[in-house]
Amino acid sequence: MTRVRQRLRASIDVVARLIGGLGTALLAVIVLSGLVAVALLSCAGIGVFLVPSALRALRAVANRERARLDVLVPGPVPRRARAALRDVTVRRELAWLPLHATAGFAAGFIGLAMPATVLQNTTYPFWYHLLPPADNTPTFIFWDIFWDVTDLTGALVVALTGVLCAAFVVVLGPALVRAQEWPGRHLLAPGADADLSLRVAELSATRAAALDAHAAELRRIERSLHDGTQNRLVAVNVLLGAVRRAVDRDPAAAHAALDRAQDAAEQALSELRAVARSILPPVLADRGLAGALTGLASSCGVPCEVVVDVPGRCAASVEATAYFVVAEALSNVTKHSGAASAVVEVARRGDRLLLRIGDDGRGGADERGGSGLSGIRRRIEAYDGRFTLDSPAGGPTTMRVELPCGS
Repeated sequence: MTRVRQRLRASIDVVARLIGGLGTALLAVIVLSGLVAVALLSCAGIGVFLVPSALRALRAVANRERARLDVLVPGPVPRRARAALRDVTVRRELAWLPLHATAGFAAGFIGLAMPATVLQNTTYPFWYHLLPPADNTPTFIFWDIFWDVTDLTGALVVALTGVLCAAFVVVLGPALVRAQEWPGRHLLAPGADADLSLRVAELSATRAAALDAHAAELRRIERSLHDGTQNRLVAVNVLLGAVRRAVDRDPAAAHAALDRAQDAAEQALSELRAVARSILPPVLADRGLAGALTGLASSCGVPCEVVVDVPGRCAASVEATAYFVVAEALSNVTKHSGAASAVVEVARRGDRLLLRIGDDGRGGADERGGSGLSGIRRRIEAYDGRFTLDSPAGGPTTMRVELPCGS
């Protein structure tokens, strides 16, 4: 049952990505038409002044596709037409535009048409008899099927085409997504000889975030030791002094003070263990990431399902980061979401550790709301990872995390 749900979620993600690509493909068609018009006008000598504006429109559409594919966004287009046309990034965008406007549009159209066909044709046997005989010609991906349905046998054949469409989405959908995204990932990404200033700036920002996260963690540990453990140890010292003074005068009071000192020492030891676990949970070493996350889910205030597909072990720092991200996310689910259920999915794909934490709560999560999401982002970006949050008002909330974990 879990595998079926995973496959269903993967198919929904495939359709969403194809439809997202269809949106940028429609924009690419518009911009491509505009560029052709500008080129024709330039041949007549009146479109040269429109070239910079057309190329800026091209950059805007390309940047939308870059954002969709999570590719680094370049700087602005040079103002002068000649300099813009010499720019390597602009040339790569010009090569990408017709590919995405044609192949990307076709793939997105299939991604939109297939689910509609699946829904229509698989349910066709239940309502075909309600249609007038003249209109009883079903469609396949928005085209009429070449026969009229007159009985249940024909309707079941139509339903079979819906099942075939569903199988196509499940089996070939990921390949269609890769084909749609291939031009963008290869032509819109910075080239090997591109200016590395964007990457340097990104790494500088993540390094600063890592230092801030490290400083915040040190302050948290210091507060935990100062406000908790240190006070307990001071109490133990005071009680031991009282025992020393009372051991000869009042042995009964000395025994009572010893009991209180022992209680305070046990509490201090428990707090020290809690601080140590917050630095690197020993459960990771004892039970691995799957066992540690299962333990987190079992103590969550909301029923939580955990699915872990991580063969072998990742680096200890990566597992600790994943553990703390899930712990903070589940804490937010319990405190703020009002959810009835939650799910944690962890998988390793090549050199990336992928996490998905979702709930069916009220949504509306905001990093500026003080719910710890900004801390999660800083911790992830410190490892050069990626963090995305989808939490529309009314829910559901889905958090996706990618962490590099080596090959």
